Amino acid sequence: MAKDTKNEQRVEGAVKTAGGLEMAIRQRARLMIDAIVEEELEQALGAAPSVRSQETRTGYRHGTRERTLTTSLGPTTFAMPRARLTTAAGTTEEWRSALVPRYQRRSAQVDEAMLGVYLSGTNTRRIKGALAPLLRGGPLSKDAVSRLVGRLADDFETWRQRDLAADGIQYLMLDGWYPKVRIGKRRVRVPVLVTLGVRADGDRVILDVRLVGDESTAAWRDVIHSLVARQIGIPTLAVIDGNPGLAAALREQWPTLAIQRCTTHKLRNLQAKAPARLREELAEEYRRMIYADSRAAVDQARCAASTTFAGSDNYFCRRRVSKGVSPTTWRHSVIVVGRSVAVSDVSAEAPAGA
Repeated sequence: MAKDTKNEQRVEGAVKTAGGLEMAIRQRARLMIDAIVEEELEQALGAAPSVRSQETRTGYRHGTRERTLTTSLGPTTFAMPRARLTTAAGTTEEWRSALVPRYQRRSAQVDEAMLGVYLSGTNTRRIKGALAPLLRGGPLSKDAVSRLVGRLADDFETWRQRDLAADGIQYLMLDGWYPKVRIGKRRVRVPVLVTLGVRADGDRVILDVRLVGDESTAAWRDVIHSLVARQIGIPTLAVIDGNPGLAAALREQWPTLAIQRCTTHKLRNLQAKAPARLREELAEEYRRMIYADSRAAVDQARCAASTTFAGSDNYFCRRRVSKGVSPTTWRHSVIVVGRSVAVSDVSAEAPAGA
């Protein structure tokens, strides 16, 4: 195979004059983009440059124009070929590259990096500075960032309105999350309602995420109505943190739905009432009950825990541990390990809280 001496000389010259491996890599990136786009155009035209083939040719080239594309290697300027294609109606139209669409200035990886920096809390004015090592002087305006973020908001809304009929959701996990966000010039905690679904095969999928004013019955009612409108069906079980507004909203929509108190939240309640020296041991005893193999094992573990903490100097710890995990609660336990889900008899309702 013949060597491309001209291109090799260009790369070697870049290394010697600009100095460094990085410049050579960027030069090779330009050559690769040129080759990829040229191959795409050849397939569209049905013929290589200067090839006379009337049988397969569907158009003709008419020059090039410079394009600058910012990739993970920095801004790269290359020659974008131009051509006109003959349509089925006998007219001609301008050829458009599918690999480098019109008006595209950045690769998808750079856009993802920009969104990641923005979502981490950096404002639009500081993104260019934060991504300076990646952009390497490439163009990036505040308006470009705003357009990208606006497109993300549209994509998020489309995702949140997607149909759920094909997912076959069997179990719901609903909880409120309180991250810090910037409102004006202040950073405050706001409630974000998160709904997680579990399919019949054990796959977990995020169903809904929304920012609300407060974690109330009305807010959760809107979430549930949205899920119903998206064809979620009737779930078998809902796992919640004990929020009374959430439980009320679930009962309004599905009166016979089995509701389980989240075992993680219940363990946190127990540890909050226990002395610091007993919390680790308490967690071990509690998990032994939660992951028991049978009702008899639950009763045995609960009796053992009651005996262990009978001499505790904390009244609330004694009272709560003695309640332990009842057989009814165990019957509703949802154990999600990796991609598997095991749900025992869910015919009766579990206790709502600790």
